Amino acid sequence: MRVLDTSAFIHEYTTDDPVVSVPEVHDELNGETALRFDAMEGSGMTIHVPAPEAVTNVQRAARGSGDAAELSETDVRLIATALELDATLVTDDYAMQNVAERLDLGVEPIARDGITEEREWRFQCVGCSRTFEENRERCPICGSDLTRKNPA
Repeated sequence: MRVLDTSAFIHEYTTDDPVVSVPEVHDELNGETALRFDAMEGSGMTIHVPAPEAVTNVQRAARGSGDAAELSETDVRLIATALELDATLVTDDYAMQNVAERLDLGVEPIARDGITEEREWRFQCVGCSRTFEENRERCPICGSDLTRKNPA
């Protein structure tokens, strides 16, 4: 089973496996891509609404990896759907791939190469250069903005 992100409809992804998506993906599409979603739904694509517990698990994993601020609500629901259905997530979004890897989910990229390693991002203050494991709006030491930093 494949869980389809918005990019699957944009890039005209096809598979013989059963497919599923979430209602919010349709909201992100317009024109031909929205019609493609409708056509796939009409030909048997399942529309799934993940349980709140699955959404909470994904949000926790995203906070742990440092990807929470990068994920939309749609992204979280797609990952939660893949988690609930033990399915492969089809997406080109690197933050989604990183969180999916953290949850031991299969990922299939579409038009770009997938991630090569799971990352646990850190956040660095642009003012005092201190690093933090969790993202905050401002540095608690000097009040400057934080930027996401590759831990490698």
